[in-house]
Amino acid sequence: MEFTAQQIADFLGGDIQGNPSVKVSDFSKIEEGKAGTLSFLSNPKYSQYIYDSQASIILVNKDFIPEKEILATIIRVDDAYQSLAKLMSLVDQAKPRKIGISSLAFISESAEIGENAYIAPFVYIGENVKIGINSHIQASCNIEDGVRIGENVTLFSGVKIYNDCVIGNKCTLHSGVVIGSDGFGFAPTEDGSYNKIQQFGNVIIEDDVEIGSNSIVDRATMGSTIIRKGVKIDNLVQIAHNVEIGENTVIAAQTGISGSTKLGKRCILAGQVGLAGHIQIADGTIFGAQTGVPNSVKIPNQTLQGYPAVPILNFQKSAIVHKNLPELQKLIYSMQKRIDELEKKIN
Repeated sequence: MEFTAQQIADFLGGDIQGNPSVKVSDFSKIEEGKAGTLSFLSNPKYSQYIYDSQASIILVNKDFIPEKEILATIIRVDDAYQSLAKLMSLVDQAKPRKIGISSLAFISESAEIGENAYIAPFVYIGENVKIGINSHIQASCNIEDGVRIGENVTLFSGVKIYNDCVIGNKCTLHSGVVIGSDGFGFAPTEDGSYNKIQQFGNVIIEDDVEIGSNSIVDRATMGSTIIRKGVKIDNLVQIAHNVEIGENTVIAAQTGISGSTKLGKRCILAGQVGLAGHIQIADGTIFGAQTGVPNSVKIPNQTLQGYPAVPILNFQKSAIVHKNLPELQKLIYSMQKRIDELEKKIN
């Protein structure tokens, strides 16, 4: 599918510099731009590439000031990265989507499948499952009894959803995601062994949530583990039982959230963050990579890093001191030696 610069500018509400009739049919990175593709510049670190890029159209922010001539047609927009996301979404929506139910799928007689849904081969759908219109269930997914799946949901191959869990509208679950597996609940006994605590709750995922490959959301012991609307979860994330993730929170890969912890709205968790159980995190909190969080964060809109988590400016100061510890140690040993020598002379 081809689009002209004028069509793209009209769609994005942008301003054209260059040939409004030039056409593109694909995307490219700015440093690897090719004729017939659209690229973008939002990070100043990549500004050097815009002058030699062979991309036919490049999206830039309205405040971008070029240092020399640019070969490509430029479209100035408020936010180049957001505009790229809109274009990619438009292209994705234009792709033909499969509908229908494969004869190789197993669907219980009591299950309800909405109009224009797609059920691929080797899908299992249990009793009393409900799947909304336009939802796509890819090959080898397993949907157990009593699950509710909303409209325009995509489950990629190999997703497993345990019984009685709820998935909202416009959600995307990538391959290997497990929703509703048992929470990690075991009671120690006098002889040192552990008795399993049965997990009778479920998982509720609200609208417009995306979960990356091989991430897991455990069912609640009682009640529900809840992922609020707009949450985005990366690959390889573990969310334990009875956790609640606030609206529009973003969680990067290899993060682990322990049981019964509550995250506020619009939080950002970078890679390998670890949160202890039974704590509360205020709205707008940002955790840097590999941050360990043993206690509740009550003040909203802070950026924290380190273990235990501290305000990022404190962490950065501490990191500088830590880097200089070997030299500081040598200095202390040298000073101690001089003090000892002076004491001997005095005595």
